[in-house]
Amino acid sequence: MLSKTIIEKYAKLAVRSGVNVQPGQTMVINAPVNTRDMIEACVKEGYEAGAKEVIVNFYDEKINRMHYEYQSVETLTDIPDYLVEQKVAPLRNGGCILHIVSEIPEVMAGLDATKLQEVGIARQKAFRESSEITMASKVQWSIVGYPNVDWAKKVFPNEPEEVAMIKLGDAICNSVQVLEDNDPIEFWKEHDENLRKYVNIMNDYNFKSLHFKNELGTDLTVELVKDHIWAGGDEATPGGVMFNANMPTEEVFTMPYKYGMNGKVVSTKPLSYNGSLINQFELTFKDGKVVEYKAENNEDVLQSLIEFDEGSSYTGEIALVPYHSPISMSNILFYNTLYDENASCHIALGRAYPMNVKDGTTMTQEQLDAVGSNNSMIHVDFMFGTEDLEIIGTTQDGKEITVFKNGDFAF
Repeated sequence: MLSKTIIEKYAKLAVRSGVNVQPGQTMVINAPVNTRDMIEACVKEGYEAGAKEVIVNFYDEKINRMHYEYQSVETLTDIPDYLVEQKVAPLRNGGCILHIVSEIPEVMAGLDATKLQEVGIARQKAFRESSEITMASKVQWSIVGYPNVDWAKKVFPNEPEEVAMIKLGDAICNSVQVLEDNDPIEFWKEHDENLRKYVNIMNDYNFKSLHFKNELGTDLTVELVKDHIWAGGDEATPGGVMFNANMPTEEVFTMPYKYGMNGKVVSTKPLSYNGSLINQFELTFKDGKVVEYKAENNEDVLQSLIEFDEGSSYTGEIALVPYHSPISMSNILFYNTLYDENASCHIALGRAYPMNVKDGTTMTQEQLDAVGSNNSMIHVDFMFGTEDLEIIGTTQDGKEITVFKNGDFAF
């Protein structure tokens, strides 16, 4: 339950600082039906920003569950060409895309993990072109969140629905600094600049590898690709249009060398994947690949993630987030990766972002493979940061530099 004033301010931030729609550009909005107030405000803001057209694609997570529950695998994996074209055509023509997410935690819980995986593979194959366009930042794209009752009750289980909705709405708005008495667009300009300071420091060091260690059991060495690039905050399209892909964001991130991750990592927050929550899991890597794994629950779902395709057992991103970041200090577990990944250092299983290696956005897939970039149909982040996390970086000439001490940047 957000006020009309806050919704309008949030929509302005999403449209102007998130996707940063340009005059004469098409803007696509993908959003669940339970975010109608936010959708309407974003459509209006899009047109006021000069959008040529605003296309809205609605969906409903509970109805989607029914499709998975009652339809056969054959039906679910038969994805018609018109749906593929509907998704990719605006992006081919230079459109931007805004995702409004309002996930229902565990909406797919109890469904056959194998069925979900088969359908997921089919959908990723069908929609691969649109995914590659956005992951290479060829167009502006952004993800913002919006509260719903089911999500609010999961985050605040001891509160009445109305109170839970207010609390979740406040938490979402606080995370992106949409407040009654401020200008969130100005805040984000400063926030992007602050993140850029750490990005510049990490790029100047040009580390060969990072070693992560904490008392929970994480002991992981991550080799970085040659000519890797750290990024964080806003980014640019090839045409120089700036946008913020994730709102909120507290991370600086880069590309690990596909075959250079070794050791064990222990999760610190639940992972929401395919509508299920995977709790307290750990992965062991050898030469970049997950060779062992275990989870407190939904281990079959974790297995389906790791075995999604050849690249899903390797990693595509390593991201640094200070323990004392605002979302972490809120002590709220959102059960949603957009928020929880910005409270903790994290790793992504699956595809790497081409932007994280020199000239990557202009490389062919074969060229990306050659430099050690991981290729997969998926990209799924999981969190492992702690208050006592230590990160030691090793430079190209063998010098050791403390990057994190007691969970935060040491510089």
